[in-house]
Amino acid sequence: MTAQRSDESAHFAAPAPVTVLGLGPMGRALASAFLRAGHPTTVWNRSPAKAEALADLGAAHAATPAAAAEAAGLVVVCVLDYDAAEQILAPAADALRGRTLLNLTADTPERARAMAEWAAARGIDYLDGAVMSPAGTVGGPSAVYLYSGPGDLYDRHRPELAALGGTATHLGADHGRAATYDLALLDLFWSAMSGMAHAFALARAEGVAASELAPFAVGISELMEDIIPATAADVDAGRAPGDDAAIASAAASMAHIADAAEARGIDSALMRAAQAAARRAVEDGRGQAGWAHMTEVLAAEPAGVG
Repeated sequence: MTAQRSDESAHFAAPAPVTVLGLGPMGRALASAFLRAGHPTTVWNRSPAKAEALADLGAAHAATPAAAAEAAGLVVVCVLDYDAAEQILAPAADALRGRTLLNLTADTPERARAMAEWAAARGIDYLDGAVMSPAGTVGGPSAVYLYSGPGDLYDRHRPELAALGGTATHLGADHGRAATYDLALLDLFWSAMSGMAHAFALARAEGVAASELAPFAVGISELMEDIIPATAADVDAGRAPGDDAAIASAAASMAHIADAAEARGIDSALMRAAQAAARRAVEDGRGQAGWAHMTEVLAAEPAGVG
């Protein structure tokens, strides 16, 4: 795994042409960044009107995905999901032959690997990737990108990718690795966002405004900066010390939260699900283990399933 500032270019040649397929918010941001960096940029979108603003910035607007692909050696596709990507790319397969396809569409690791096989069978070089920051960061220093696929192919296109700014990390040759990181990190993010929404609902039900709770919530979130790497080390080492916080204690705390929420008519399904998982560890005799053991509990098949 290699990481570097993506504005570090190893070459000083004239900016190479780039094509962007899909002009949703992220696709428009990517195309705009390539244009600002001086790359001749061709764009295509199912709804042509979305290309107008980019055309004003100097982008060429292709009538079809195949025509767009023919305009550049690097073709970037960024759409809603792989179903949409496949519908766009299949008719353009001949035009993509001998070019590099960079797929920044979010989906599962299995689909990323399947797309790589599809591309290889048609003579298309393939990189998969994920943009781990909002569209507004693209082209700036805070953008974060993950890439996976052949290292030499990634190195070949680093000059073009440098236009996107921020920090880029190549995760290795396995095409599914970027999607794995993407989904795992979004799992953490949306779990936290769901917890935040639930916490605000519970506080409001007891007469505490969200803005009153927020400073203390930030303090809770800051604890994660130490908890995440420490727990990761325990998970990888196969240990789960419960000296500071045992699972049994956490399960009791979660029960209190769910009870209070239900008393106020607040949906407690997420907390009850977490409590049930913790209770499985307790019932298996690991109630005094630390939270790192929950990774094993969640990876195991729940009782009654199968």
